[in-house]
Amino acid sequence: MTTTTAPTAVEIAGEVHEGTLTARRAVEEALERIDRSQPVTNAWQVVRRDAALAEAEAVDMRSDRFALPLAGVPVAIKDNVPVAGEPMRDGSAGSDPAPQERNHEVVKRLRAAGAVVVGLTRVPELCIWGATDSVFGITRNPWDPERTPGGSSGGSAAAVASGAVPIAHGNDGMGSIRIPSACCGLVGLKPGYGVVPSDLGKGSWHGMAENGPLATTVADAALMFSVLAGDPSYAAPARPGTLRLAVSTQAPGVGIPVSKEWAGAARRTAEALRGAGHRLSSRTPNYPSSLMSTTALALWTTGTAADAELLADPTQVEKRTARHVAIGRQLARRGHPKPGPRERWRAIAERFFADTDVLITPTLAQPPIAAKAWSEGGWLATIQANARFAPFAAPWNIAGWPAMSVPAGLDSSGRPLGVQLVGRPGSEATLLGLAAQVEELQPWPRVAGG
Repeated sequence: MTTTTAPTAVEIAGEVHEGTLTARRAVEEALERIDRSQPVTNAWQVVRRDAALAEAEAVDMRSDRFALPLAGVPVAIKDNVPVAGEPMRDGSAGSDPAPQERNHEVVKRLRAAGAVVVGLTRVPELCIWGATDSVFGITRNPWDPERTPGGSSGGSAAAVASGAVPIAHGNDGMGSIRIPSACCGLVGLKPGYGVVPSDLGKGSWHGMAENGPLATTVADAALMFSVLAGDPSYAAPARPGTLRLAVSTQAPGVGIPVSKEWAGAARRTAEALRGAGHRLSSRTPNYPSSLMSTTALALWTTGTAADAELLADPTQVEKRTARHVAIGRQLARRGHPKPGPRERWRAIAERFFADTDVLITPTLAQPPIAAKAWSEGGWLATIQANARFAPFAAPWNIAGWPAMSVPAGLDSSGRPLGVQLVGRPGSEATLLGLAAQVEELQPWPRVAGG
């Protein structure tokens, strides 16, 4: 076994292929790391101890285990997709506690590749919010337990950043992979529309929500993404040729300040890439003034209202969620969301990218907000906190374009910084290749305290 206390997915699969490690032993060690980290992070909704060991033994018995891309790799699944035999609580007391009868397609693909599902990770109610707390408790950031690991894939991010598992499944409807990745110093990729099966809730938030990986290295993220997308060519990111890069530190929303440290991380990363031979300019997309208010709010609330219809007991939702759902229903009755604003934003983005290959922004505008019971507070307080610290991600869900977060060092308090890379539809391989170059130029600590 590798000497590191938090092996990568590539290392685990490689050792299983070589016969120097069994899948069972890899899972046993992950379960030990979960036991050590869970009291701090509260990342896990379900730990599948006996079931995961049985899955691992089944991998060890497979005659093709030497060819499985994720052979024996312990993986976490976000608790908003079905895993057969386990409840899918989606962060809500109103969800059905009965075990699910089917596996989501992404779960099927991960298991077919040899991964072992060791557990399900916590989310905020209906995966709406940018901090992970719910009736099931507060999930905390392993880098600073007083801060949130982000949301809604906060449990997955905390699980990976603590070193419990090397990779985790997440999904992203308005930043829910990239925000937690930035909070926790991880690589997180939101694919473009249709690249990975979504099938999230009732309509995947009007097609904005996508499944993707969270990992500590670009190689691990690429390997997991190749499995989720069903395309092995993504597994080994190639160094990109000379790219036309644009850097912008202006937040999409009106009147949202960006901290000097997060803005500085984006500029520093962009300059490092310029030094590596890429062409760089300072340019900002012409974000419509209504993009983060009217357009985003209509998509977000009506998407949530649709998901709330799937709850077993909608009367059990949090007060802030109930208000979010009520607003969504009112807007839906008025014919929202309308296609025009989304189409106009895509046209603006197309014009911006006519002479740009990748846009670089900060992933967050401010440090992660407090880890506390936001679920016991009001709707407006949550909205304001979320909008202030995490405005950069949602425009690219609205467009349906690929985007990812990559670590960019630590701030003056020792917490992670991150940058967002955005590309045109179909540019996932380019983004991964550029992210790998960032990793070479600016190596980062893989796990909290590492």
